[in-house]
Amino acid sequence: MKTPQMIATELRRLTATTMSRIALIALIAVPVLYGGLYLWANQDPYARLNQVPVAIVNLDTGSGTGDSARNVADEVVANLVDAGTFDWHVVSEADGTAGVDDGTYDFSLTFPADFSESLASAQGSDPRQGEVILTTNDANSYLATTIGEQAVKTVQAEITRTVGREAATKLLDGLSTIRGSLVEAGDGASTLTDAVGQAGSGAGELHAGAGTLADGAAQLADGTRQVADGARQVADGNAELAASADRVAAATNEAAAAVPQVRADILTRLEQSGLDPATITDIMTRLDDLGSDVTAGNDRVQEVVGRIDQLSAGANTLAEGAASAADGAAAAAGGSATLRDGLGTLVSGLGTIDEGVAQLRDGLVDGAASIPDTDAATRAKQAETIADPIRLETSQVTAAGTYGAGLAPFFAALAAWIGIYALFLIVKPVSRRAVTALHSPIRITLAGWLTPALLGAIQMVGLFLVLALALGFSMTHPAGVIGIMLLGSATFAAIILALNVWLGSVGQFLGLVLMVVQLVTAGGTFPWQTLPAPLAALHHVLPMSFVVDAMRRFMYGGELGGAWTDILVLLAILLGAFAVAAIGVTRMTHYRTLRDLQPSLIG
Repeated sequence: MKTPQMIATELRRLTATTMSRIALIALIAVPVLYGGLYLWANQDPYARLNQVPVAIVNLDTGSGTGDSARNVADEVVANLVDAGTFDWHVVSEADGTAGVDDGTYDFSLTFPADFSESLASAQGSDPRQGEVILTTNDANSYLATTIGEQAVKTVQAEITRTVGREAATKLLDGLSTIRGSLVEAGDGASTLTDAVGQAGSGAGELHAGAGTLADGAAQLADGTRQVADGARQVADGNAELAASADRVAAATNEAAAAVPQVRADILTRLEQSGLDPATITDIMTRLDDLGSDVTAGNDRVQEVVGRIDQLSAGANTLAEGAASAADGAAAAAGGSATLRDGLGTLVSGLGTIDEGVAQLRDGLVDGAASIPDTDAATRAKQAETIADPIRLETSQVTAAGTYGAGLAPFFAALAAWIGIYALFLIVKPVSRRAVTALHSPIRITLAGWLTPALLGAIQMVGLFLVLALALGFSMTHPAGVIGIMLLGSATFAAIILALNVWLGSVGQFLGLVLMVVQLVTAGGTFPWQTLPAPLAALHHVLPMSFVVDAMRRFMYGGELGGAWTDILVLLAILLGAFAVAAIGVTRMTHYRTLRDLQPSLIG
């Protein structure tokens, strides 16, 4: 019996009756239904998050009053509703709590009453963080909780960017104002520096003049002192002269006063002497002329003495004035010296002030230069950068496109194993008649493998058409995808064949166990590196891992060297499993086991 004949005989057996045909078709459809339905359900769940009901509880009372009043939560809620990422429902606190509890809403976001005030507090003396409360219920959906946490992080990041941008804008505007003030202050300091320099020059000139004035005042003080001393000597001499003149005046005045009495005495004596009247008259005339001269001389003496007294008084006044002038000149000389010394101190002080003002000017200029001179548009861009300094630039070597496409390699490989496993429920691993009639283990094994392999190929072609056409998954190398699916199915057929040949129904059961093990070790969802160490070790030896890896590379593109390595490993596993099955068939052609004579409980 040839191998094709053995295959044809098995296929005729599988399609002998209507029920057997229905069973065969149903089993062939298992991987198509399993893989197709699962991937259809999870084709792109993130695109349908807008159907997930989420409650928003806005208790924010806002911050500020009048023109400065603001309610940040209202703005955030409006943006969330407009974005439509989820099916948002703005509800009361009680409805939100009850809705999450009974499953009406998958989760809820609550903005407390002090939300806006907390954000505004960043500009005050008591800053505190704003709070957004996420309420979840894993009884509704664990993944909904995870998605809710990611949503809150997105909201948090957006609020942080907004608040940070506004705070940075105020800071930059303040710095711009400060810069303007520094520039003005620097200009003022420059003007002040010039003024202090001019004042220093003027003070220097004044100091020089004050020195000359002090020297002149000292000379004047010496001269006025000499004048005062001379005036005092003159006054003293005039006083002595006035005293002598007063004595002379008194004597002449007495003499003038005695003239009438002397005339009368002389006249009496002349009359007593018996002189004739003519002689007496002549004598008396001469005496009267002499008396007139005495009186006139006395008048002149009194006039001269009066002038001498006036001169003495004036000389004394002059002496006193000269003394006062000398004292004033001495005081002026001392004041001039003090003025000269004070102006010297002023000149030194102005020099120090000039240096200080110059340092102030330079500091103000440097301070202004250290603050960028920006316009409003530039400051807006700077604030945006400060609030969100990092832009994530993604560069994908390959891209699955959707969540479903990302899972397709794993579920296609899993569906291939399930499909082969299901086929062996009705396909006989080897023909007992052929084992008895033929002594060709290779042909018997080949026929036992090719029958499920061909049926598995039909399964994989059907699943491939579902992935490519019905679900529309993009494939960079479609020939490679269908090729690795066929190779994987054929390899799985060889493994389960070997298990059945050696262990019968127990081997079939072990095929189920292997499927469960590979379900967690293939690395189809999370990276295999996250597996516990024993399971991670199995990832490197079980065939489904290599099918998943190769299918990803052919489906998404990228470097194909790893895919060819996976193919070589799968071919090695296929040949190894085939060899093990052939050895088992060889044993069956020579021996009968107790299991053959007395089947186990499960078959």
